[in-house]
Amino acid sequence: MQTKRALIKLSGEALAAPDGYWLHPPTLSTLAEDIAAAARSGVEIAVVIGGGNVIRGARVSAAGWIDRATADSMGMLATVMNSIALESAINAAGVSARTMSAVSMPTICETYARQPALHHLARGHVLILAGGTGNPFFTTDTAAVLRAAELKCDTVMKATNVDGVYTADPKKDPTARRYDRLTHDEAIQGNLKIMDTAAFALAREAGLHIVVFSIQEKGSISAVLGGQGRATTVAP
Repeated sequence: MQTKRALIKLSGEALAAPDGYWLHPPTLSTLAEDIAAAARSGVEIAVVIGGGNVIRGARVSAAGWIDRATADSMGMLATVMNSIALESAINAAGVSARTMSAVSMPTICETYARQPALHHLARGHVLILAGGTGNPFFTTDTAAVLRAAELKCDTVMKATNVDGVYTADPKKDPTARRYDRLTHDEAIQGNLKIMDTAAFALAREAGLHIVVFSIQEKGSISAVLGGQGRATTVAP
């Protein structure tokens, strides 16, 4: 399908340095260049990035020393850190980017609202959406699908470490089989953990395509948008 407006879902871990530091500037720059190239091709781009390179709310709360709602709030703040870093890198790559956060912090970035967000996209800005949904207990996968539905995106591009959806982890199981195409129902019933069930269910209700691809190769975002990269499509 031809994509006019896409939302890219990135994991926070994609920005981490090999030594474990939360941010790797060369990786950030490479990623920003790929997003900028996709924007220059005429596709309107929104981005949701997680905060797992800094903190994972569910993991922190599971340790028992802090409640889940507080831990998730900490995770939302981590996504803001990643988002403004990515915004700066995309601007440096020569394409205008704007960060909007579901958690209001007006001295740092704009507060998310649907109409101004649509305006930014229509003007050709890369829109980076921080703060998740603004509520605890929801993953950034769910936030990505929610924003894609609100902003009338054609596609959610889910960036992972593998080139699509497999029957099992291909790094652990050499017999794992790769899917070229799935329905939302098949993804949910197969318990395929590329996205959480709530995200898949919302995508099904909104009729959104989800394209799962690997972010490991340089230029992969532009390649997939151009129909050239390897990926799995999850569609109605």
